[in-house]
Amino acid sequence: MVLEATGGALAIARILERYAGRVVMANPMAVRAIASAKAKTDRLDARTLARLLAAGFLPSVWLGDERTRLLRRLVSRHAQLIRQRTRAKNQIHAVLQRTLMGRPPASDLFGKRGRAWLDDQDLPADERETVQASLRHVEFLDGELRLVDRTIAEQILSWPEVRRIMTIPGMGATAAAGVMAAIGDVRRFPTPRHLVAYLGLDARVRQSGSAPARHGGISKRGSSEARHLLVEAARAAIRTPGPLRAFGERIRARRGANIATVPWLESSPCCAGICSPGRRTTPSLDPLSSGRRSGSSSWPPETPAGSATATRSASSPRRPSTAWSRRSEPRPRRRTGGS
Repeated sequence: MVLEATGGALAIARILERYAGRVVMANPMAVRAIASAKAKTDRLDARTLARLLAAGFLPSVWLGDERTRLLRRLVSRHAQLIRQRTRAKNQIHAVLQRTLMGRPPASDLFGKRGRAWLDDQDLPADERETVQASLRHVEFLDGELRLVDRTIAEQILSWPEVRRIMTIPGMGATAAAGVMAAIGDVRRFPTPRHLVAYLGLDARVRQSGSAPARHGGISKRGSSEARHLLVEAARAAIRTPGPLRAFGERIRARRGANIATVPWLESSPCCAGICSPGRRTTPSLDPLSSGRRSGSSSWPPETPAGSATATRSASSPRRPSTAWSRRSEPRPRRRTGGS
C-alpha cells in the first residue's frame, strides 16, 4: 500500500501496517507526475502512485522506528521553544531601541547584571509592562527547555550512537540528538556520500554533453534543523585546538569563514560513519582523507569479501570528495583593457 506524504500520513501508515503489511509513503519532492498533471483528483493521484509502485519507480520516505520518531518530536519541540524565547527577547530589545536606552553595560541582558540594569531604566508604563511580560515569558520558556533537555538526555543515555557523535568537538547532547534524529539508522546509507547528500551538504552540479561540470552551493535538501546544528558545531570545532581547527583554518584563509564551514561538515567524522556500531568512541580524523578516520574500519554496510564489489573496491580505492576543493582554489583574475 502506498500513501502520499501529508500531515497525518505517518499516523495513518502505522495503523495500516497492522493490516496491509508493508506501507510505502511517497516522497512528494520527487513525485513530479502528480504535481505537473493536467487533471488532478484523488482517484487519478492514487492510480498514478499505484502504477509507480508496481513499476518500482516510486521514491519513498523512510518512516523510521518508534525511538527515532520520539527523538524527532523532542528535537522539534526544543527548536520551537528556542524560537519562541528568541522572539520574546527580541521584544525587549525593540523596547530599548524605541525608548533610546542605548547599549546595556552587561554582555548578557537577561543575566543577573543585565536584569538589574533593566529594572533601573525609566520606561513608559506600557513599555515597562511589555518588558515584564516578555521576561515572564522567557522564564517560563527556560523552564520548559530544561524539561525537554532532561527528556532528551534520558533518551540518549541508552543510545550508543548518540554518545559517539558527542565525542566530536562542538557536538553537545542536544546537537547530537538532533543529528541522530535526522539520520536514524545509519546502516541504510551505502556510503558516506549518501549521508552527506541526505543532509543536504552536497554541492549542486550542472553538466551536459562535453562541457565541464559546474558546481554551485550546497543542495540544502533534507532537515534544515540538522544542518543548523551541524553548522553551529562546526563553528565551535574550528575554534577548538586540534586537526579540525587546522583543517578549517586552511580553507578559511582561502575562501572565508562561512565557506570553510561546509568542507568541515562534509569531512566531519559524523558524516564519515562515526555513529556506526563497532567503531572507536574517540574520533581520530584525518583532514586530508575527506572525513575517513585513519586506522578505522569501513562504512557500516559491510560487503562480503568475495563479492565483485569488494574486489573492485580493493583494486580501485575510493577517491576523496573534491567537489568543495575544486571550488576552494582562487579563480584567476580577468584582464581588462588592451593588455
